[in-house]
Amino acid sequence: MIPRGAIAAFALLTAIWGYNWVVMKIALDYASALDFAVLRSLGGAACLFAIIALLRRDFLPPAPARVLLLGLLQTTGFLGLVTWALEFEGAGKTAVLAFTMPFWVLGFAALVLGERVRDWQWLAVTLALLGLMALTGPWDPDLRNPGSLLAVAAGACWGASAVVSKTIPVSTRWQLLPVTAWQMVLGVIPLCLLALVIERPPIEWTPTFTAALAFNILPANALAWLFWLYILQRLPAGVTGLSALAIPVVGSTAAWLQLGEQPSGLEAAGMGLILGALAILSARGLWQHRRRHTRAPEGSRQ
Repeated sequence: MIPRGAIAAFALLTAIWGYNWVVMKIALDYASALDFAVLRSLGGAACLFAIIALLRRDFLPPAPARVLLLGLLQTTGFLGLVTWALEFEGAGKTAVLAFTMPFWVLGFAALVLGERVRDWQWLAVTLALLGLMALTGPWDPDLRNPGSLLAVAAGACWGASAVVSKTIPVSTRWQLLPVTAWQMVLGVIPLCLLALVIERPPIEWTPTFTAALAFNILPANALAWLFWLYILQRLPAGVTGLSALAIPVVGSTAAWLQLGEQPSGLEAAGMGLILGALAILSARGLWQHRRRHTRAPEGSRQ
């Protein structure tokens, strides 16, 4: 039976991360992508360490080397690249491209864990590739807008981090706190080093930017990444995959309604193909989960 706590975390994560694409896009009107990524990561880590102190839990994470790799992929790679992508692309399109993560998971799992791509997964991969071609326009030699490529690279980093997170031995939910906090701290170090050498405009500390940063520090960063790692540990792959379908739908819809981002015909087709591919993966995962659980009682009778 699927834990109710994990389902609640999934629903909250979908709402928070879905709308946060709009919040991040608005925040970048007042700060550079690098500054915003550094501030939200440091703030999120500080919040988590404060929670750990209040709960009197262990500050040290399990498997520090793997947590370092997780931070480089999840914070340096995914967060840094996806925030940078938003400087060039709309929030809805960036959300869909970043959530190609499940297809990268399939590839990395095949390389690292020896898992094979099977049956309907091939159809999903084919649709996703067609959608990526429609959105990124590889036939354009000028590549005038690098935002799409940055968003795809962010999805690849996130997919690799999901595989790494599965290898971190977490015996209790409380161990997710130091894992999440330390991956932020370790992952933000390269971003801080870049901030020392890259010139950029100063931050405009307006009420709008302050509110966007606060939303990203607590709900969208500290709590959301904690929810994500918790979901990876507690929910079957099919249910987890639904987040990759629901979150970009929420993000694209919110960007359309609030920011007026209406995709072109080719972009809409590409987004539709990717979302359709994600739906196939999610449906396959749910079917496998139900099949395993319906077989269990039969085995117990023998």
